Amino acid sequence: MKAQNDVRVTFRVEKDLKDHADILFDRLGMNMSTALNVFLKKTVEESAIPFIIGTKNTGFIPGYSVDEVKNAFTAAVEERIAENKQNGFPIARYDADQNQAYLENPDGTREYING
Repeated sequence: MKAQNDVRVTFRVEKDLKDHADILFDRLGMNMSTALNVFLKKTVEESAIPFIIGTKNTGFIPGYSVDEVKNAFTAAVEERIAENKQNGFPIARYDADQNQAYLENPDGTREYING
């Protein structure tokens, strides 16, 4: 259902990129529109693009090894999970066996997304 303040935005993107993004977003329990709204909200909230944009994309922040990036990412995720548990918030997880994203509630119950 369309909200009263919603507007349509049209843009072009390479077909392969769109197809791969659709698959990823589906695995995350959302569609392209939801994903783009998340991106736009985060951009407005931070008053910046919420990731590094550079002239050379090596996939990693210059000066850091692959292991350092992986370790930093893992630590950040674990920290956020601990914060959410402490505050009684659900934790986003992914069930590879069922190929679905879900929220794990503080009581241990799961709420599968689009499932």
